[in-house]
Amino acid sequence: RVQSPESGGGNEEGLLGLAFPPDYTTAGYFYVYYTNKDGNNALSRFYLSGDPDVANPNSEETILVIPHPTYTNHNGGQLAFGPDGMLYIGVGDGGGGGDPLGNAQDELSLKGKLLRIDVDPTASATGDSSIRGTTNYAIPADNPFVGDSNYRPEIWALGLRNPWRFSFDRLTGDLFIADVGQSALEEINFQTASSSGGENYGWNIMEGDQCYNAASCSTAGLTLPVHVYPNVTPECAATGG
Repeated sequence: RVQSPESGGGNEEGLLGLAFPPDYTTAGYFYVYYTNKDGNNALSRFYLSGDPDVANPNSEETILVIPHPTYTNHNGGQLAFGPDGMLYIGVGDGGGGGDPLGNAQDELSLKGKLLRIDVDPTASATGDSSIRGTTNYAIPADNPFVGDSNYRPEIWALGLRNPWRFSFDRLTGDLFIADVGQSALEEINFQTASSSGGENYGWNIMEGDQCYNAASCSTAGLTLPVHVYPNVTPECAATGG
């Protein structure tokens, strides 16, 4: 783990994830998700050096930068190429107890989401240049909110608190997302391989399968976790995919 003391002491910051594309052996590049010196979440592409076991540190191409100005925690961290060849990115809600900025349910925020983008260098760049400042990724045409101006088109699923890790089942293509709870419940979310995306996993309306800080709440349109366990002593957060 590499911390970024310049951005506030390294509270859940630093090197968060990396992923190798399906054609890595011939492509010669890979992707890294990390906290940059400004405290923001950055996704970059790095190329190999002349040594196939060493990357060229000067080869960085910035793909996406997600501003993270207020808190240093809940950055998310997982990168993974799905069976469809698209890159999936788990992004935390931006930090602070209880998602005080309301990012996880904000359809125009990339925080508290699972993103799905096309990072093939040959793909036509259709991402939001106002947030990334580059033209290094494209929006898959079959993302669930493409064409809906009320949503960021990069969003594949929403309502997540801090998805450190998720995994695609190698046999079925199903997706399992571990999401860290606030203080009471840890949860595992599930998405079938046949899903067309758009699931709302409930945070911060719900924590696990219970209403968060409310006696009652509406679960309409929410996808509840397939497994929940209490966060009791010794505290064990759901950090594995």
